[in-house]
Amino acid sequence: MHIPDGYLSPATCAALYGASAPFWYVALRRLKRLLSTKLIPLLSVFAAFSFVVMMFNLPLPGGTTGHAVGVSIASIVLGPWASILAISIALFIQAVFFGDGGITAFGANCFNMAVTGSLVAYFTYRAISGKCAIVSRRRVIAAGAAGYLSINVAALLTGIELGIQPMLFRDASGAPLYAPYPLKIAVPAMMAGHLTVAGLAELILSAGLVAWLQRSHPSLLSATAPGAVATEAEAGGLGWLAIRPLLAGLAVLMLLTPLGILAVGSAWGEWSPHDLANQALPAGVPQGLERLSSVWTAPFPSYAPPFLHSSFFGYFLSAAFGSGLILLAALVVDWLFAARWRSC
Repeated sequence: MHIPDGYLSPATCAALYGASAPFWYVALRRLKRLLSTKLIPLLSVFAAFSFVVMMFNLPLPGGTTGHAVGVSIASIVLGPWASILAISIALFIQAVFFGDGGITAFGANCFNMAVTGSLVAYFTYRAISGKCAIVSRRRVIAAGAAGYLSINVAALLTGIELGIQPMLFRDASGAPLYAPYPLKIAVPAMMAGHLTVAGLAELILSAGLVAWLQRSHPSLLSATAPGAVATEAEAGGLGWLAIRPLLAGLAVLMLLTPLGILAVGSAWGEWSPHDLANQALPAGVPQGLERLSSVWTAPFPSYAPPFLHSSFFGYFLSAAFGSGLILLAALVVDWLFAARWRSC
């Protein structure tokens, strides 16, 4: 679901950057008002969690791969606005350092997964869970539904964005300039894997984590529980020490990330120009796609540091580096704001 550079026209990329920008702006404004609630540690953990979860590739029908996103659980714990920032941060690290998603298509990927995914997950969860108790089983069902629906809506938007490219952008000979597959191919190809495997993975992930939080840290579910009694999460007691169990779980996931490369095949619509050339396209690789595909060269493409011979260790090291970068940045920001409050 990570659209690479070259698959969308510059006009489409600009439009989707513009569509994402207001949501980033509102999310940052809301985050600024919530800084006193110790939201930064929690936001960083879920950004790192999403980053790692998206490294677990799953085999999909047709010989391709897909993955969960972690957007639903982020929306349930953090609320939709902080979730938009958390998922956007994860997508930014993936694009810049690992080439997973394009720099030009970053706005599109954020609009699909971070913005739309967070909002769909949040409103679905709230609609189904209603005013039931935080420990109610209904919240587990609501979380699963939110996860399944959010990732499939994001996949649908991705398929539409890719599918309209050959309709709108062609060269003088009529050949597609960017993504070459029309809507009748792009949308079914995207939805086949997400309605089945990837959607179920997001469902199980979301429902399972909400069930675990109900038993271990119910206060983390209070932000999206209307009418609930104010808890530690709302009162501002969630610092770094309080989220140690979440950090421990993140560490376990990082150790397991090499399992993510056992699935064979690339994700549909994420091929490089070289791989796309092997798809037997009648007009060859689109000119615009080939030109824009090299706009950014990630230092560790495909989560494979070039100085390592072991793909499994390289994948783990990439997970540790990306997650560590997110957490380190959060620690610095948290320290800066703490110093600012002390000086006031």
